[in-house]
Amino acid sequence: MKPVYNLLTYLLLVPYAIYWLLRALLNRDYRHKLPQRFGYGFPELDGSLWVHAVSVGEVVAAAPLINELLRAYPDDPVLVTTVTPTGAARVEALFGDAVTHAYIPFETPGAINRFFRRVRPRIALIMETEIWPNLYQGCGVRRIPLVLVSARISPRSVDSYRRLLPLFRETLSHGIVIAAQSEADAERFVSLGASPERTRVTGNIKFDVETPDDLPARGAAFRNSVLGERPVWIAASTHEGEEAQVLDAHRALADRFPDLLLILVPRHPQRFDAVRDLLDRRGEQWISRTSGAACDATTRVYYGDTMGEVTMFYAASDIAFVAGSLMPIGGHNLLEPASLGVPILTGPHVFNAQEIADRFIQQEACRVVNDAAELASAVADWLDDPAAARLAGDNGRLILETNRGALERLLTLVRPLLDAR
Repeated sequence: MKPVYNLLTYLLLVPYAIYWLLRALLNRDYRHKLPQRFGYGFPELDGSLWVHAVSVGEVVAAAPLINELLRAYPDDPVLVTTVTPTGAARVEALFGDAVTHAYIPFETPGAINRFFRRVRPRIALIMETEIWPNLYQGCGVRRIPLVLVSARISPRSVDSYRRLLPLFRETLSHGIVIAAQSEADAERFVSLGASPERTRVTGNIKFDVETPDDLPARGAAFRNSVLGERPVWIAASTHEGEEAQVLDAHRALADRFPDLLLILVPRHPQRFDAVRDLLDRRGEQWISRTSGAACDATTRVYYGDTMGEVTMFYAASDIAFVAGSLMPIGGHNLLEPASLGVPILTGPHVFNAQEIADRFIQQEACRVVNDAAELASAVADWLDDPAAARLAGDNGRLILETNRGALERLLTLVRPLLDAR
């Protein structure tokens, strides 16, 4: 099975290279460190503490872990790898020069070997669902402890993995420690070949989200100086096909709430221009964050065309719609608005964090909407009943507080691996 897999990775290398080169031509962010995608140009790091987080969501989730590594092991370099430029930008915004950022190479044996020749980590901490046979084997043969952090496998993914069971059984046999989000996730990993003795349920470190103490005050100051004294709702991390539905909902609310302001924040910066065009085509009265202007009485939409400010926008809002969920994207982080006590709306497609979403829905911290009409209705309900909105926000904050502790449980697994080396 492994030779077939390696042959497939080399066959895919040509279309992969074409894809990334085209992305680099169209988007300058993808030109940054482009050779690293193929295993070249990595910094020379000896004994680094390596954390891999695919994109923005995983970087934010890994932030408490990275901060603890920086605090507890100040003499060891910390390497954070991502797949996407937006993830790289978030690493820069959160940690600056305190960590080294690189892009993870493609899964060919040659690229992986070149990566490890330059980057010689003491430990590998891989966030959530990243399972790469050659990368894992590279850790195994070099005796690099590898921990899957907040590891999860969705029920619908298990059947796909089982079709390649011999490959994944070998992949998970290299002494990997599984720090699973839930008992169900742990059982799924064991069914795919993970060692029961090295599989532990630690919970989801996303619940250990770190909210700066001054964030509510910064949100209030931003609202006062830029947004004005009017009700505000936010649609955050929107994807193609969602902005139009959000704007439809906002327009439906206009008659009953003529002073209502929408903060609209797309997920990916490469779509900023397309969403600007959409706002113009629809004749919306809008201003952008990058303009530096404040809203006036005619402003209907405040356009968040910057990166790294979503949490401040949440802190300035009365109601939050967390997007990536009206379309089958899988949803985004409900815990950021929950940490601020903001009542949450989401679409039905939340399979990226189904367990968290189910908990929020069951404990009345979140409402599910299926389309623009339901979104408008839910926003109107909470604007009409601020006490109900506050209760939903309080419920979300309570869920967050009662589920903290995953980071410390994870560190009980990680510290012996580091201290033993």
